Amino acid sequence: MMHSRTTCIINWPETSCLQFETLEPIGEKGQKLVKNEADRRKWRNQVGTKARHRTGSGQFEGKRAVVSQIVSALFRAICVAVLVALPALLLPTVAPDTAQIVVVIALLAALLTFMEYYGRYPSIVEFRFAPPFNRLKFVALAICVVVLSLIMRGKTDPSALTLMLTQMGDALGRTIDFPYSPVRLMVLMLPVDASAEQIADVRTAAGVSYTVSMAMMFVFLTFTRLLNWPMGKGSFNVWVNLPLFDPTRGGDVVDRLRRDAGVNVVLGALLPFIIPTAVKAASDLVDPITIANPQTLIWTMTAWAFLPASILIRGIALARVADLIDAKRRRVYAKDGEEAFQKG
Repeated sequence: MMHSRTTCIINWPETSCLQFETLEPIGEKGQKLVKNEADRRKWRNQVGTKARHRTGSGQFEGKRAVVSQIVSALFRAICVAVLVALPALLLPTVAPDTAQIVVVIALLAALLTFMEYYGRYPSIVEFRFAPPFNRLKFVALAICVVVLSLIMRGKTDPSALTLMLTQMGDALGRTIDFPYSPVRLMVLMLPVDASAEQIADVRTAAGVSYTVSMAMMFVFLTFTRLLNWPMGKGSFNVWVNLPLFDPTRGGDVVDRLRRDAGVNVVLGALLPFIIPTAVKAASDLVDPITIANPQTLIWTMTAWAFLPASILIRGIALARVADLIDAKRRRVYAKDGEEAFQKG
């Protein structure tokens, strides 16, 4: 067998290679060396190709994840901005100054939402990686704002939809308006010289918002008890989903979570009763906020019903997380006890 030899000269200003084809006889040992060298080169080429494929695939997946995160954050920001501006868009009579203020608030809310969801880890929003906690709250808030905006729009531009929503809201308000109910307290919060139309508007808005908030709470209870939230889709990271909870502040984590859960549940249940009473008591000292303006009525009734319901479901979620941590501890302790018993 003949072997080709290449001679390289690297003495010139630019590296060049002069190839001299010389044929030399080689033996069996040389043939084996040549074969081994060829195998090694083939293996290096295959490994290098696979590594390049893996690197390219990883870079593509990383870019796709970044693009997906940007699109998701932008979509949430747009939804929040539209929700903030929705009453001003649906109501036919909006002052120019009010419209400008609404636009500024909508842009600020959208910017904060984009910054929060664009980050890899949350800074303010709790249970960001445990759907549908935040999605459920947003949907309930959107339903409340849209329904109340359409009811208020129907007073000047009536349609079949607005008439149907008005009748439904009036029925809900009259059903919940019984003695010592939150709706009755909101009606009693109004000044003595309030007109019958204003009383009806407050009763309707309070009935709709309170019903939507209670429905949100029961839906979340269904997810918690029947659909095994937050473990329905895999593992649950406590510290990522609770960015405002400091585990190093002292005391047992489970006890602190259960204490915070109890405070949130009690506060969320009592706030719909406390807020109207506090406003009525303070009306003698300061001028109460007028709700004759449709936008003020919409946001006041929404906040009155939605904020306590959000605090209430947060308490339910914290209690659920505490139970999960406690159950995990019990399993670990039981496993350690079995291993110690087997070793002993």
